[in-house]
Amino acid sequence: MNAQRLGTIVRLELMQRTRSVAWYVLLGVFASLLLLVTGLSFLAFRWAGDANGAAIYSTIVYITLLLVVLVSPTLSGNSINGDRDAATLAPVQVTLATTLEIILGKFLAAWITGLAFVVVAVPFLAIATLAGQADVATIVVSLLVLIVEVAVIAAIGVALSGILARPLFSVATTYLVVAALVVGTVIAFGLIGATMRTEQTVSSRSIDWSQYGDDEFPCMPGEEPSEEYPCVDDVTPECGEWETYTTETVRFDAVWWILAANPFVILADATPSSFDSNGYPVDMFGQIKSGVRSAQQPPPSEVVYDECSPSFTDDQRTPEEVVEESTPSWFVGLGLQILLAAGLLWWAWARTNTPARKLPPGTRIA
Repeated sequence: MNAQRLGTIVRLELMQRTRSVAWYVLLGVFASLLLLVTGLSFLAFRWAGDANGAAIYSTIVYITLLLVVLVSPTLSGNSINGDRDAATLAPVQVTLATTLEIILGKFLAAWITGLAFVVVAVPFLAIATLAGQADVATIVVSLLVLIVEVAVIAAIGVALSGILARPLFSVATTYLVVAALVVGTVIAFGLIGATMRTEQTVSSRSIDWSQYGDDEFPCMPGEEPSEEYPCVDDVTPECGEWETYTTETVRFDAVWWILAANPFVILADATPSSFDSNGYPVDMFGQIKSGVRSAQQPPPSEVVYDECSPSFTDDQRTPEEVVEESTPSWFVGLGLQILLAAGLLWWAWARTNTPARKLPPGTRIA
């Protein structure tokens, strides 16, 4: 592999992509959307106080990833077959440039093109960082994961453009593959998890409120009368009988790994999260991470609801405790994405390599 030839291919691809006015219009629309999202985020997270910077930062990062997911397949999904249709691929193939250099050059150009959107988002991320409490580790890791995800999507688009003969079909297939990672994993997680069920025994009892008047209801254990809660502290609450029944509950703990390949889950699971003093997340990274990590926990075989006990919720763990006691999965999902992208790129190399023994009917060579 020759670095000079590779650089020439990347430069030609970038010149072809950036010399049109539409490219700069697209970046302007992207910046306008981020400006709108940033303004709305400042209004929405005013209640967060000093933690609003972390919430705003995570929102902007996720919006950037979402927009890249929507735009990148269009920019990379016709890189190879588009040149073949325009009769510009064959002249490059007869030069000293190898097939590997052509494919890697187009991949690097598509990756750099996708990173342009990340660069546009940097000023807005800086504003969110200056707003307060955006941790340095969170910023570094989230940006690194964002850059890698842009590379994965670009690689999938370029590879499919080399595998499939028709540009429109390859762009549509790229969207389907990306949609399978983003939306399909969530749908599969919900549907498959709902089909896997296990029995659960529920025991419950409650206070017999029918024997008390409006001003005579007793104070719960550990509570004292107040203006907002005018209970009677010298009355012992009388509890009803225990009721026990058996029901079925879903087993999402058996299928949580399906979400591991989701780009948004990978971003949340790999990024260090911030929690408040009560152990609840203050940014989107922590909210998504705690939700996915809680899905790893198997449902208890027995559940007790006791209204007469003041401590029947003491055993419930906070999202921060759930995250600390669970297993991260981002490296597994990212590894699967990289294997998928690498496998598709190899397939594209095999289909683009010359001399070609067999081509799809109607494929233009020169």
